Amino acid sequence: MNTQAFESYESQVRSYCRNFPAVFTTAKGPFLYDEDGREYIDFFCGAGGLNYGHNPDFIKEKVIQYLQGDGVMHALDMYTAPKRDFIEFYEEEILKPRGLPYKLQFPGPTGTNAVEAALKLARKVKKRQNVFAMMGAFHGMTLGSIALTTDASSRAGAGVPLTNVTHIPAPYMFPELDTVKYMETLLTDDHSGVEKPAALILETVQADGGINPFPVEWLQAVRDLCDRHDILLIVDDIQVGCARTGWFFSFERAGIVPDIVTQSKSIGGYGMPFALVLIKPELDIWEPGEHNGTFRGYQLSMVAAKAGLELMLQERVEEKVRRQEPVIARYMEEIRALDPDRIKTRGIGFVWGIDFWRYDRDGVMSKKVLDICFENGLIVERVGRGNTVVKVFPELLIDEETLCRGLEILKKSVKQARACLKIEEVPNF
Repeated sequence: MNTQAFESYESQVRSYCRNFPAVFTTAKGPFLYDEDGREYIDFFCGAGGLNYGHNPDFIKEKVIQYLQGDGVMHALDMYTAPKRDFIEFYEEEILKPRGLPYKLQFPGPTGTNAVEAALKLARKVKKRQNVFAMMGAFHGMTLGSIALTTDASSRAGAGVPLTNVTHIPAPYMFPELDTVKYMETLLTDDHSGVEKPAALILETVQADGGINPFPVEWLQAVRDLCDRHDILLIVDDIQVGCARTGWFFSFERAGIVPDIVTQSKSIGGYGMPFALVLIKPELDIWEPGEHNGTFRGYQLSMVAAKAGLELMLQERVEEKVRRQEPVIARYMEEIRALDPDRIKTRGIGFVWGIDFWRYDRDGVMSKKVLDICFENGLIVERVGRGNTVVKVFPELLIDEETLCRGLEILKKSVKQARACLKIEEVPNF
């Protein structure tokens, strides 16, 4: 394995490659292949950028057809046929059947850019600077997004004060605390010392925060809180949207309608860079060019995105995810049963976490599981506090046989990690 070029000339900032010591060359469906021809089942899926797997034929054919026809590739925000096709399809097949009224903004083609645009717009609409965000959140790596994000290592790279955000305990953190009532107190007590926010932003399932699905009742109560206090509700659906939870939008299970929604990652269909901000029409008070980006008009992404939506609907992916969720849940219970005092599992749809926090707080156990999984031909990643949670994130089109094969590798790897570390006693945490 020749990694000299990376190690000699690529910045130390590289991260994922340190966990997966292989040089990858090809990929198809749920599989990655390295230059030695070894096969890996991919339960990472580009951190959410590959919901429909690697190189799905349906999307690939649309992309090739567009390239062969010398279609426009770069158009800033000019009118183009691919953009018109995408907008019309998205409105007719995604928004209208769900009764959602949104207008579409095309920011720069990244999730963090979508979040930055949402923040700017919310502050412009409400003429307030402060924003409420959840502890455990991850919203991106640009300054506005990092201010929302609570991971200490992410925040450390900012180099400047991260302000104008009030972080609220997530509902899972303190079971005895009614976090909605807590926010109500912050908003109504004239001695709270907290400025009324323009918006409240959240992920309905915290992914990088450790795989924490928020309760339906809590989400509904937050929607009501925002309505009563004239606060915009922003849902960051960048990682767990596009059918990952069993609904196209992760908030659908709660029956709520956010004021602003951010999408990226899998909305690109083929791993293409693409992002959307969905805005209630009455909030669309942008001046022309007030938020822009050179690559907000990358046409190949729009071609792939439309094809990805077509594929999702053709394959009835939402139903498939809900149907196969019990398969993953069963394996998660079997893994938990290996050590029920210390292993905790949680998730929804096709996003699950195995929490090893009770083994150690530095991610030693979770790293051992990750490494052994890789040796056994499975790619998973770690998230959460101290990176103690192993993230289970299969592609949504995976066949059940391959899904179960990957989950068997995962269960075997947890057993091997426990034996390797010779864990016997429960630490006194």
